[in-house]
Amino acid sequence: MSPRPPGAGLPEHPDRLWRNPDPKRRYEVVIVGGGGHGLATAHYLARDHGITDVAVLERGWLAGGNMARNTTIIRSNYLWDASAGIYEHALKLWEGLEEELDYPLLFSQRGVLNLAHSLQDVRDGMRRVEANRLNGVDAQWLDPDQVREVCPIINTAPDTRHPVLGATYQPRAGIAKHDHVAWGLARSADAAGIDLIQNCEVTGIEVRGGRATGVRTSLGPIAADRVALCAAGHSSVLAAMAGVELPLQSHPLQALVSELLEPVHPTVVMSNAVHVYVSQAHKGELVMGAGIDAYPAYTQRGAFHIIADQMAAALELFPVFARAHVLRTWGGIVDVTPDASPIIGRTPVDRLYLNCGWGTGGFKATPGVGSVLAHTIAYDEPHPLARPFHLDRFTTGALVDEHGAAAVAH
Repeated sequence: MSPRPPGAGLPEHPDRLWRNPDPKRRYEVVIVGGGGHGLATAHYLARDHGITDVAVLERGWLAGGNMARNTTIIRSNYLWDASAGIYEHALKLWEGLEEELDYPLLFSQRGVLNLAHSLQDVRDGMRRVEANRLNGVDAQWLDPDQVREVCPIINTAPDTRHPVLGATYQPRAGIAKHDHVAWGLARSADAAGIDLIQNCEVTGIEVRGGRATGVRTSLGPIAADRVALCAAGHSSVLAAMAGVELPLQSHPLQALVSELLEPVHPTVVMSNAVHVYVSQAHKGELVMGAGIDAYPAYTQRGAFHIIADQMAAALELFPVFARAHVLRTWGGIVDVTPDASPIIGRTPVDRLYLNCGWGTGGFKATPGVGSVLAHTIAYDEPHPLARPFHLDRFTTGALVDEHGAAAVAH
């Protein structure tokens, strides 16, 4: 496995992708959070609804939070109808997004394998395949020989500690280049006249008469007719500024990449029992992730034992990687709800909208939630795909329990 030259096969970028304007004192819509979800919402506000008097406020640099810190997996093979609906909507948008943005996203539909290591895993996997098919999501059940055909480097020997008894397989799933996605969405929003404001921290939300009227920022006050929060792990902090308490916990989520390798890993492999997911990026590095750190925190660095467990789990499945070197590790701040499903839509404060609680599944939803939230903002009515994810479900009990269904919600 000899190294590939850095950047092999990657496209060049223009020198300038968007403006860096000073903020105006008033906008029709202010979006707090300049990551993938905030940028996608801005893009679809302009494309689908003709709303361009919009500011996207980012306290750091554009797409420097979780958008820069994820493992880029895209899939829609979720169990429950509501989850399958919004993630399949997103996947269909992914399939045309590169052409729509006229920008190279390196979207690669290489498929995703979810491995089964016990008889209960097999039963759960077969159930999910049938549920997916009923929802129009492509899904297959593979036996161990078929798993090896899709990914020859997986250890499917029967005498391993976690034998592979089969897997679900979604052929249309895959990966994309996360920074290219952010840059393509930002360029599109900027071209529509939307202001992307970097280094602009929101320090307060103005509420008058039960209605959001703007935000206070490190660059001064900005009035707005509507305010949308797309700030991932910091959503609960922002919502509290408007007097809204959210059922969220923010946790570090760690991942790592290896040194550059020749192409050896043709798909994406996930395992709940061993608990690791592994893909190979376009330049050649292996990308690995697992579960969240158990403690709530806002740090972007986590505990070393999580990384050690990830690597041990990966070697259970891929002994061929035993001599690969870790190049770097990082952490993001994920926002987790009690049912591991997102919160999308209106809040008790009029004209204040939420998009949060995606946990470890936010990247794959990027275009889908952008279009759904843009619709909700434009009409002040929840998009049909967003209705199951309303904030009130935590008091009514109408949960969308993907955590219980899938053990992990990556």
